[in-house]
Amino acid sequence: MTFAVTLLAASLLVFATLDLLPGNAAQVMLGETATPESVTALAHRLGLDQPAPQRYIRWMAGLATLDLGDSIAYDTPIAGLVAERLAVTLPLALLAMALTTLIALAAGVYAAAHHRRVGDLMVMSVSQLGIAVPSFWAGILLVLLFAVTLQWFPAGGFPGWTEDSGGGLWDGLHALLLPAVALALAQAAILARITRSALLDVWREDFVRTARAKGLSRRAVLWRHVLRNALVPVVTVMGLQFANLVTGTIVIENVFALPGLGRLIFQAISNRDLPLMRNIVMLLAASVIVINFAVDLLYAVIDPRLRAAPA
Repeated sequence: MTFAVTLLAASLLVFATLDLLPGNAAQVMLGETATPESVTALAHRLGLDQPAPQRYIRWMAGLATLDLGDSIAYDTPIAGLVAERLAVTLPLALLAMALTTLIALAAGVYAAAHHRRVGDLMVMSVSQLGIAVPSFWAGILLVLLFAVTLQWFPAGGFPGWTEDSGGGLWDGLHALLLPAVALALAQAAILARITRSALLDVWREDFVRTARAKGLSRRAVLWRHVLRNALVPVVTVMGLQFANLVTGTIVIENVFALPGLGRLIFQAISNRDLPLMRNIVMLLAASVIVINFAVDLLYAVIDPRLRAAPA
């Protein structure tokens, strides 16, 4: 129930925000030299002259049946357009999240295991630098080093996932690796610090001292007991980060000229394509809500105590 209410509230917010924006999509499409009659005719054909409540109800009915209508700028069905762009954005976000998780967990565990020693200080210093560097600036630096200077990776573009499109699985991953690294650096720096803090908090618990008193080594206690009990706050941040990676591709996809959802929404904004903007923003909002809901379900898997019914 809460999930459905949140989605409904998000749809109302998205529609109201975009509908109140100044400008006329029909005027933008036809240009400044268009006559008022032609602008009015196009607005009528697109349904822009209808009352806002009527447009909202029609939009919600389309969402329920997956009939998202047609894009004004591209004159193609929005559902197919979004699905085509998701084939780039979703793998990019998943690859960036995988890199974030691997780097952050390794660095966080290492820093916690070497607390107040040189290793801990180095991890914290590097993570602070990673947080300070914006993802788009990191992307530019990666292009200059690995694409322009070393020529190990392409500077931009996406060849596709199939050989028919001129690419393939390896070519697609090769093109997405630099953008994924650019997205992952700042997120990995944040998650590494969260992981370290969570591990150190659990390390001070009584059950850890009991395990140590039973003769378990520091390494065994860390991997068998401390890490699992510290995962709840870590997974919470990971869920938020994955949502940020999906929504944060707008800048990176434009830096690397990737034909993904982020670049599509940028083009929709430039073209004042209201139907396309509404559906993409709603998709991004829904993805954040779904990810947070999945994280809540994952809590019970990580910590069995959360499955117990309250007394």
